[in-house]
Amino acid sequence: MPKKRSGGGLSPLQQAAKFLGVSVLAGAVMAGIALPAAGALGLTAKGSVQSFDEIPANLKSPQLSQRTTILDAKGGQIASVYSRDRTVVDLKDISPYMQKAIVAIEDSRFYQHGAIDLKGVLRALNKNAQEGGVAQGASTLTQQLVKNYFIEEAGDDPTKVAEATQQTMGRKVRELKYAIQIEEQLGKKKILENYLNITFFGEQAYGVEAASERYFSKHAKDLNLQESALLAGIVQSPSRYDPVNDEAEATKRRNIVLQRMAELGDISPQEAAQAKRQPLGLKPSQPKNGCITAVQGAGFFCDYVREVFLTDPAFGKTKEARAKLWNQGGLTIRTTLDPQSQQSVQNSIKNHVYKSDQVATAATIVEPGTGKILAMGQSRPYGFGTNETQINLSVNQGMGGGAGYQPGSTFKPIVAAAALEGGMPATQEYPSPYQMPYPSPVAACNGKTWRDDPRKPSTLTNENESEHGPYSMKEATAKSVNTYYVQMISDIGICPVINMAKKMGVARADGRQIDQAPSIALGTQEMSPLTMANAYATFASRGMYCTPVAIESVTQTTGSRVKSLPVPRSTCSRAMSEKTADTVSTLLKGVVEDGTGQEAGLGDRPSAGKTGTTDERFAAWFVGYTPNMAGAVWVGDPRHQRKMINITIGGIPHDKVYGGEVPGPIWRDMMNGALEGKPTEDFNLVDIPDGNGSGDNHQGQGQGNGGQHGGANGGGHGQLIGGLLGGLTGGGATGGGATGGPGDIGGTVPTAPGNIIQGQTNGGANGRAVGGTGGRR
Repeated sequence: MPKKRSGGGLSPLQQAAKFLGVSVLAGAVMAGIALPAAGALGLTAKGSVQSFDEIPANLKSPQLSQRTTILDAKGGQIASVYSRDRTVVDLKDISPYMQKAIVAIEDSRFYQHGAIDLKGVLRALNKNAQEGGVAQGASTLTQQLVKNYFIEEAGDDPTKVAEATQQTMGRKVRELKYAIQIEEQLGKKKILENYLNITFFGEQAYGVEAASERYFSKHAKDLNLQESALLAGIVQSPSRYDPVNDEAEATKRRNIVLQRMAELGDISPQEAAQAKRQPLGLKPSQPKNGCITAVQGAGFFCDYVREVFLTDPAFGKTKEARAKLWNQGGLTIRTTLDPQSQQSVQNSIKNHVYKSDQVATAATIVEPGTGKILAMGQSRPYGFGTNETQINLSVNQGMGGGAGYQPGSTFKPIVAAAALEGGMPATQEYPSPYQMPYPSPVAACNGKTWRDDPRKPSTLTNENESEHGPYSMKEATAKSVNTYYVQMISDIGICPVINMAKKMGVARADGRQIDQAPSIALGTQEMSPLTMANAYATFASRGMYCTPVAIESVTQTTGSRVKSLPVPRSTCSRAMSEKTADTVSTLLKGVVEDGTGQEAGLGDRPSAGKTGTTDERFAAWFVGYTPNMAGAVWVGDPRHQRKMINITIGGIPHDKVYGGEVPGPIWRDMMNGALEGKPTEDFNLVDIPDGNGSGDNHQGQGQGNGGQHGGANGGGHGQLIGGLLGGLTGGGATGGGATGGPGDIGGTVPTAPGNIIQGQTNGGANGRAVGGTGGRR
């Protein structure tokens, strides 16, 4: 043994030898029941070993991390995800050959000794003393099991893993005490079972069942002699003896295991010799982990489920608690995904947009009245390669998506709902010229007022010069007339629209507040397809908004025990009256039948919807619904760089892309497939008389400084529109409006792609309206 150190103390190896010697004399180690206080033997030197008696007496077996299975609504598997690929099995479901092989090579005296193998320890101490370090271990299977417990508890934290595996006397002493404890509590068979379920076999396989499936594509109970020997040999060094990458080295190691089994009498020399002559017989299967393996293009939905799990308090009060539960796995998550709808979405996307196109598409279907997400897909697959992405283009940024896309005119029905709910008649008419300046001032929230900059007044136009009024609400919605809807929001004020959007779950994809500017009527605020689909589901369910949900149930398996976990439920609330919702459905049914969305029609099945194309054609939409399904389709460049002008999509060239031209047919085909075999339901339509252009209905429902439009007598607090309408109807007074005070809402011109000019709080300063026409057809 090395001499004493210059400081006069014993080396850690000498300390351990003395410690073990005293223990043997006391008969403690062999009895496996107690060990003397290490502190009396100088084992509590700072930074080395904790006092033996101070080590907690109880070691709880960690819940082993296992794979989690994500299912669709019908019980079909979508994907398998895991922190560690493991399936826990009982000892009876592990081949007897495997049990003998692991004992033979890792701890041949396993059934003869207690928690500690005295002979092995003394042999290792002698070897290590000669080497002057830790050159040889003497851990029993029980001690190795304890070490694996520490590693399992460390999870994916590299610092904790290092602490759990460091070669120090402190860790060894803790290991000894816990080994004694579990030897008493569990017994040999349970220790062996736990060890075979926890240990790492390389190639992402934790536990013998996962290893058997990984290397041989079979269950652990079906392993033969040579297969068992191979797996047992891997444990010592999974990278060195990896049979997939080094067959020769793995074969040598396997044969060593077979020879050891013969020496111990587990098999005959003849059996060993015959097994050594056999090839490895690998039938490897690729690790199938994560949402990238999801079927039917459901990788992004799978990823959304994971985000829900990690963010919803239903699965744990803290982020850390939820992450721990997810990483432990062993979960069976049944989702709301309808396989028929999902397949239909994928088929439609594949037929209309290629993954190599310059632009992409994303589509989502939800169920009105329940909030269940039935389908979610996109043209660029889930992955890391060319034309692939891990960004979920269907959802908000906080749930794994991007910053969203301007919905264009698909936002107009929300403005209509706010106006109708405030008492505006569905026969309301506005002059709706081809071109006009933004009205100013316009009432906003919290007593504030939006004002345009009189030095640089903003204007807006309709899509075509032939589109000029007067228009009624029905015709203006079918033709998607921009000037009509800007006149409408300036009449009722901005705040009712923002409040209606909030009631319908409509929020910006990037988490910011919706800007207070009249241009929001044209869809200038970036939204996600899931948000828009779920908002339109509110119309389909006659005014009831339900929060979107993706998870139906979750069960967790711990050993033989299966328990159900609480899951988030959809909460439904009334966003508008049935009459308002039915009126909007009547308006949007006209869009599909006679307006800009005719290419999205579903034939004999009643449907309603709205097209949307942004001013710079960075995005095009169709959002629509039947009474039993609502869906949204977006097409565009996620980077907001490629305008959809002179572009080929899905092999078809387009001079200009419109919402009804590209997204519309995608929506039509995906909804037809999703609804096949489902009952045909009709809307509760209302009678909306056609407008006569007489101006009799110009009495507005304005709020705040938005004022009345002026009516038959031309009175009230007019504004630009009020004066225009008053003049057209013989009413008189021109608009003026009060001057702005502190807290007025102005506008700024950002540098973001698409010339989006978004209203910002401007402390009383005048500002510009949102530029461009924003909400094309």
